[in-house]
Amino acid sequence: MFADDQASKALGIELIEAAEGHAVATMRITETMVNGHDIAHGGYVFLLADTTFACACNSHGPVTVASGAEISFVAAGKLGDHLIATATERTRYGRNGIYDVTVHRETPGGPEVVAEFRGRSRTIQAVASKESPLP
Repeated sequence: MFADDQASKALGIELIEAAEGHAVATMRITETMVNGHDIAHGGYVFLLADTTFACACNSHGPVTVASGAEISFVAAGKLGDHLIATATERTRYGRNGIYDVTVHRETPGGPEVVAEFRGRSRTIQAVASKESPLP
């Protein structure tokens, strides 16, 4: 799934680790990602967290999509920050799952949390292919 994710590739997101129910991805905040306040636009931070969530919830095999997500911004991302997102599966039940993602940056004093994300997943029954879109 990640290999075909053009949006994440375009932003320089790198998948560092992927295991069942878990993923770690990184992204550097570039000049095109900062807003008029000279801080990282929240949409980019959300995208990093969402990509990491997608890798974790798809780690079980069947095609799984987001059914919802929310994010709390804890600190502003800054130009040049190397953000690290870590996704952890909290629970799966039926075709649903809940995943938490922490986005942080490394500082001389240790990791500093930038955002906390909670994603809800839904496994879809049909397996999609590029030739056969989902109904």
